[in-house]
Amino acid sequence: MEKKAVFAGSFDPFTAGHEDIVRRGLRLFDRIVVGVGYNIKKQGFLPMDNRVRLIRDVFRDEPRVQVEAYEGLTTDFCRRQGATVLLRGLRSVDDFESDRTIDAINKQLDPEIETCYLFTAPALGAISSAVVKELFLHKADTARLLPSGIELEKYL
Repeated sequence: MEKKAVFAGSFDPFTAGHEDIVRRGLRLFDRIVVGVGYNIKKQGFLPMDNRVRLIRDVFRDEPRVQVEAYEGLTTDFCRRQGATVLLRGLRSVDDFESDRTIDAINKQLDPEIETCYLFTAPALGAISSAVVKELFLHKADTARLLPSGIELEKYL
């Protein structure tokens, strides 16, 4: 049986840290579906279609990674994808506290979905989508914070 995980987030934009979690997750899972969700609490920086295109560009040579936009609950998306594992990256204690709450709610919504946490690689721990956006808007170099070869201008 194929081991499939969903890596869900708004990915606005997708960072080198996100890429690292997916690539390391491929050591544990046969297939990873990157679910690009609409987050009603966040104002969009990149249009949804461009976020999906960016992530597909990053993994264009990796057939075990699928990228899909979705609306609604992540547990519903997992069920539609046939995934019983939700893959998450943890950068800090703050991430852990937030994700622990989300995991508790997800367990109430669907007890069959397990959450698998990977700690962010130390060199990538300070990277967040918010930091990338802020630096980009101030015309700072963001190349080291993004997947190799990705230029945000192309996806605006």
